[in-house]
Amino acid sequence: MALFDVLKAHEFTQGLSEEQVTCLASLAREVTFAENDVVLVDGQRSTYFYLLLTGSVVVELRTPHYVVCVQSLGGGSVFGWSSLLDRQDTLFQVRAREETRALEIDGARMKQRCFQDPALGAAILHRVLNVVAGRVKATEERFAEMCGVKV
Repeated sequence: MALFDVLKAHEFTQGLSEEQVTCLASLAREVTFAENDVVLVDGQRSTYFYLLLTGSVVVELRTPHYVVCVQSLGGGSVFGWSSLLDRQDTLFQVRAREETRALEIDGARMKQRCFQDPALGAAILHRVLNVVAGRVKATEERFAEMCGVKV
């Protein structure tokens, strides 16, 4: 299947115009991660935005003494939203749970295209804010569970 078709079928791009999907496809490449590969390291600068195709990853809060799984993500999900921001380090570690295929998009180039095309920028902003809100909710639920609050 062509990259355009794969991208057009992804949940994150639903509702984008063909021109907008073509724009994103020009920035994307397919990547594969093996089980337990660390894709994003917390505290480091994130440079790529990922759209999961197959497999799964875990979003983890990591400290020197423990690691807490905040959220599991499967095909149709995205991560790496901090790559779209200036001077924003990655907040969570992301690790592949199994062999995982994803589309990798250069965050700086995607951000540049969003500024050049305000309609694309608004659509991406809306979608990314939903991702951020979901990550905050998952973090809140996980910490509530750790404190003994039934979620």
